[in-house]
Amino acid sequence: MKKEKQISFGLAIIPLLVMITMMFIAVIFLEQGPHIPLIIGTITAALVAWKAGYEWKDIEEAMYKGIKLALPAVIIIMLVGLVIGSWLGGGIVATMIYYGLKILTPSLFLVSITVICAVVSLSIGSSWSTMGTIGVAGMGIGASMGIPMPMIAGAIISGAYFGDKMSPLSDTTNLAAGLTGTSLFDHIKHMFYTTIPGLAIALAVYWYLGKDFGKDGANSADIQQTILTLQDSFVISPFLLIVPLIVIIMVALKVPAIPALVTGVILGFACQVFVQGGSVSAAVTALQSGFVIDTGNKMVDGLFNGGGLDSMMYTVSMTIVAMTFGGILENTGMLSALVNQILKLAKSAKSLIITTVASAFATNASCSEQYISIVVPARMFSKAYKDKGLHSKNLSRALEDGGTLTSVFIPWNTCGVFILATLGVHAFEYAPYAILNFIVPIISIIYALIGFTVVKLTDEEIIAMRKEEEEASLNG
Repeated sequence: MKKEKQISFGLAIIPLLVMITMMFIAVIFLEQGPHIPLIIGTITAALVAWKAGYEWKDIEEAMYKGIKLALPAVIIIMLVGLVIGSWLGGGIVATMIYYGLKILTPSLFLVSITVICAVVSLSIGSSWSTMGTIGVAGMGIGASMGIPMPMIAGAIISGAYFGDKMSPLSDTTNLAAGLTGTSLFDHIKHMFYTTIPGLAIALAVYWYLGKDFGKDGANSADIQQTILTLQDSFVISPFLLIVPLIVIIMVALKVPAIPALVTGVILGFACQVFVQGGSVSAAVTALQSGFVIDTGNKMVDGLFNGGGLDSMMYTVSMTIVAMTFGGILENTGMLSALVNQILKLAKSAKSLIITTVASAFATNASCSEQYISIVVPARMFSKAYKDKGLHSKNLSRALEDGGTLTSVFIPWNTCGVFILATLGVHAFEYAPYAILNFIVPIISIIYALIGFTVVKLTDEEIIAMRKEEEEASLNG
């Protein structure tokens, strides 16, 4: 893409301010979705780029690049809709909820679901796959116990993102390590200092929040009624738990997410036809428009009417619209202009780390994509870390603390819209309960201020780095 003119910070910030203002008006006052504000922001960004000298074909190409970046997420979002529809119809979710209600206690449910999601996500390296499978069942179990939905969603998100951040199989973990030139396991070890205390704090808070649930036995009758309704409405069998187990094992064995999820859809479809005794037509309908059931129990009906491809179209359209906006910002240099201005504020090592965390969060808000929040600051700040004699693992950790975890708090970010579609809770509602996701960036900033775990390069490493740069300059 030919750059006609360098875009100034003053011009670059206009689309962001317009989008945020329109988002505030639409979401807070008009109680509307974020699509239209994002479209207005995209139009503003296109006008700014045109004003700066970009031709329309370049602006159009920038939008397409943004959309292309989101296509893998779009495919997974659609597949998760199919998985939910087929697993609801196949009785798989009902079975997980049934045994969950038998085993888990209300007072420890928030702690238990956090740990379960953390273990699963750590095993498979995917927060989305964890939330789309275990998370869906967890929402049903918790709701049946009378626990508020935002609280349940927050616990599920905390557990799922712990594994996503710490697993060597995670794409964001590998991305942050690779872009900064950090050894993968050095990167993971360095994240222990912020993420493990964050998880401990989250579990303590969830224990405190949940300690009174079920204490007076008020919910026991509702739980028992839910169990009986599930028994009457579905064939409940422990063998149905093999389906999610197969999907988890496939992903853990590094089978790509798409074929693993397709396998889950096929198995769920088969369960609805051959185990639940549904017709092929009903099973196809569950895939397309979602599973429908009328048990007479409002709670059960609310939990089990949903899923399907159609249910994800709001999320898909949101993702595409958001990425057209982010694509223009990223590919016309506006985002670079914003980040470079922020970089001027980083006068010391501690301020550089804090700036990195803040920039990753700002990129999540402006470009609506978790990956961009890692890629752009990694490119922008890499040299600054070297110039200040800081080890690259400081940068890789700051990127994950500020980028990977905070993506869930932006309603128009691909992560925020995925969670809304999957768990049915808005970002503004679950935000106070996604303890791990906001406490880890705070811990990261505190560490930077006091200099704890801020690792400097050794003299030998500095010499080796300069030698590599000289060789690269000669070869280039």
